[in-house]
Amino acid sequence: MPAIDDLIGELAKLPGIGRKTATRLTYFLLKQPNEHADRLARAVMAVAEKIQPCAVCGNLTETNPCVICDDPRRDPSIVCVVEEASDIGAIERTGEYDGLYHVLGGHLSPLDGIGPDELGIESLKARLGNGSEVKEVILATNPSMEGEVTATYVRRMLDRMNVKVTRIALGLPVGGDLEYADGVTIAQALVARREMPS
Repeated sequence: MPAIDDLIGELAKLPGIGRKTATRLTYFLLKQPNEHADRLARAVMAVAEKIQPCAVCGNLTETNPCVICDDPRRDPSIVCVVEEASDIGAIERTGEYDGLYHVLGGHLSPLDGIGPDELGIESLKARLGNGSEVKEVILATNPSMEGEVTATYVRRMLDRMNVKVTRIALGLPVGGDLEYADGVTIAQALVARREMPS
């Protein structure tokens, strides 16, 4: 049945969803009333049509700039650099950070063809240029090999800029993602951040 196979194939492309899970989800959806499938399809289409990267920080948003960049209560002197927009939610849930963000859109991974030009590093440098209020950049890339390499690269790119560069403390598990870390661990890592050596 081509329609079922197509849906299984599309669901299996999602991260963390293998072919077995995609098959289970497909048959679950087939048992639901048509309205359920319509709501799901509309929600997926709405995200595809309405969500865009923030022109300032790269966060995913329906408004431009995003609500975080547009919030006058946020501290504009601190920018937290994260790999993905989903990492922002993990940090926000801690309630410990009131600065701004910058989303790189991934991490350096030469084997996957992801170099500095594929990330938001140049837009970060432009954001920190002349007249910027930013005094500190917190590097909150994931505590993986790629995250560490990316943090070191960004640190070196910011060497000549008049800004303090810190790294979140490594209380997070190596090889883990910020998105899945608990709030207490992230909060402690933010509080215990340290300046990265040149």
